[in-house]
Amino acid sequence: MVSLAAPTLLQELVLTTVDPDRELADRFQQGDRAAFDQLVKRHQKGVYRIVRRYVRSDADAADVSQQAFVRAFKGLMAFRGAASVRSWLYRIGINCALSWLRDHRREQPAEIAEDALTEDHASPGRLLDGERSVRLRDAIAKLPPKQKLVLELRVFDDLAFKEVAELAECSENTAKVNFHYAVKRLRELLGDEA
Repeated sequence: MVSLAAPTLLQELVLTTVDPDRELADRFQQGDRAAFDQLVKRHQKGVYRIVRRYVRSDADAADVSQQAFVRAFKGLMAFRGAASVRSWLYRIGINCALSWLRDHRREQPAEIAEDALTEDHASPGRLLDGERSVRLRDAIAKLPPKQKLVLELRVFDDLAFKEVAELAECSENTAKVNFHYAVKRLRELLGDEA
């Protein structure tokens, strides 16, 4: 026989915990266009920060970020929640940045943007002095693309491996392996500084 006892406090908390991003996405899908503006406000800096790592100028990064939000606006009605809204938005930003790089290949050096590691006040890169920051940036630029992406998402955006895996389009274990090899390679490249 099934017990009809009242839910425990923990069960009530789990039942009442709502993802604010998902709630905004649901409201948008129900016709509330202002909900999208709130999503933009919540994730504008994060999307810009990720795009800025690929795109060298602030103006280009702003344009690419705006393009990402235009794509998100057009695609949000079809969003079904397989990933978190934040991961979905970040992935769109990465895809837009990669498309921009393909279109501007000759104009854009393949290195990581010089100030991309230090522009956010919460970034560990901000704690580095100029010379060490340059060596770290150069070492990160030498990593294979997947390792570089996983490392940046994990360290500089402080994302959980589950979200890193969604954004890198790989399994969580693959993200962990890529992170491990990226750190190992950085230690080799930086020597005693690591």
